[in-house]
Amino acid sequence: MTSPRLPRRGLLAAGPVVLGLGALAACTDGGSSSGSSDSGGSTGGALTIFTSSEELSFDPATSQNLAITTLGLLARRLTAWKTSADAPTELIPDLATDTGTPSDDGRTWTFTLQDGLLFEDGTPITAATVKYGLERSFAKELTGGLTYHKVLLEGGEDYEGPFSGKHLDSIEAKDETTLVFHLNRPYGDFGWIASTPAFAPVPEDSGEPESYATKPVASGPYRLESYTAGSSATFARNEKWDASTDQARTGGPDTIEYSLAQDPSVVAQTLIADRSDAQDAFLASFVPTAQLVQAQNDPKVGDRLVTSGPGALEYLALNTQSEALKDVKVRTAIQFAVDKEAYRTAKGGEISGDYATTLITPGIAGREEYSLYGDAPAGDVEKAKSLLAEAGVKDLSLRLVITEEDTAAAESIQQGLARVGITVQIQPLDENAWTSEVPAGDGTGYDLVLSSWQPDVPSPNANLTPLFDSSQIGDGNYNLARYANPEVDKAMLDASSTVDADEAAAKWAAVDKQILQDSPVVPLIYSKNSFLHGSGVKDFVIGEFPAYPNYLTVTLG
Repeated sequence: MTSPRLPRRGLLAAGPVVLGLGALAACTDGGSSSGSSDSGGSTGGALTIFTSSEELSFDPATSQNLAITTLGLLARRLTAWKTSADAPTELIPDLATDTGTPSDDGRTWTFTLQDGLLFEDGTPITAATVKYGLERSFAKELTGGLTYHKVLLEGGEDYEGPFSGKHLDSIEAKDETTLVFHLNRPYGDFGWIASTPAFAPVPEDSGEPESYATKPVASGPYRLESYTAGSSATFARNEKWDASTDQARTGGPDTIEYSLAQDPSVVAQTLIADRSDAQDAFLASFVPTAQLVQAQNDPKVGDRLVTSGPGALEYLALNTQSEALKDVKVRTAIQFAVDKEAYRTAKGGEISGDYATTLITPGIAGREEYSLYGDAPAGDVEKAKSLLAEAGVKDLSLRLVITEEDTAAAESIQQGLARVGITVQIQPLDENAWTSEVPAGDGTGYDLVLSSWQPDVPSPNANLTPLFDSSQIGDGNYNLARYANPEVDKAMLDASSTVDADEAAAKWAAVDKQILQDSPVVPLIYSKNSFLHGSGVKDFVIGEFPAYPNYLTVTLG
């Protein structure tokens, strides 16, 4: 079972980043489903979503929501995702008539809005409102959102938002329905970027910037009817939403209520029992380990336990700037010494994920399967010892920094490396201390780190750039291996600048191997996520990407 906390995702700093995003089968176990539950729901009813979150924010400028989760119920974007349990996620139009038209070798992207789109108050959704919504995301008052567009749009590095009356010229609203984006370099996958939260329209008279988080103006099938932090949020129908213009959302339930600050273990027990007050509900959090075992063994649960296919990459980062790990032979020895079988067992067994050998994760278009370091999940002890001998290394002691909930997994790494004479000291930290020491630190506080990565969009680049581009070292970024290879930086920039999808995919596959030859990380597993829902919930689908249910298409029986 994967940790109930969400995998760390693409938190790229809005700074001098060489950013790129390239062109982006579930397994059954016990009583779990393989990515989707029974379908055939109808329109109507009241859906409840239980979440451990105590607060929700509905401002697209500060959101990191995936395109298929909470904010997508309220706020449309230029593009959207179509997910399927047995096919890669597809980029589809949302507010726009298509997924974007590139010109100038990919430096310019044009989108045309559909006619007749309205906000919940009946005012038109125009190109100007999309431009304003995107400009808001640059404001210093609104932080924490995804930043891909900020480092791609011309002039974005110096822009500070629209609240002082200034606008960003590289976002051009040519008329009521035409948007033109001018980028600072060729970029092959801007259509995926246009599906991120900041591309939602916001009326220019939306009030003070901070107030929008709890008073959003809806463009999706639901509007925010009420919200009380620590208690609940209720979505009601947006009568101005036109289903005929929306390929991504079905608008099934009449109302959706978020029940906040819930204990996942308690909720899971309620769902397993299928109590009457939880039949039209699902748990947004991963099923805790104890309840996962219980649900698997309870025949009454059946396909109400839904397990994703392999999703986020869980990995061991090797600090390439550590004196002990500078030699690639030592890092390669660790590739062979790690016991992935023991790691997966510590995470909950087969249902927790598939063994990983590549950096680009399953469900991403263009991914190529390969294994540079053998196919034995338990490792190759003799090969590891031989490489350490070649490197002249013995009595090696390394510090493994983890978050507190990863202790069992860390011990499996410790035991695996002990087989080849490497001593591992485990240092558990709380989440804040871990963040200060590892992504925000100077790299001197650790040799090894356990982490995971869930891309923000279904793109090879979203797997690779945040973790391995040299510009992503330190300052809160997620190149935890502190890996710097100018040739890899150049190859990633080239791949992300390629407009042809097939050509870009081939380049990203080559970059994947190029990086792993340097052994900056050990891929461990592609984690699977398990979710529970009540018997009244239908069309509960987890696609090949991401490993989360698509909230936008859930209905009630």
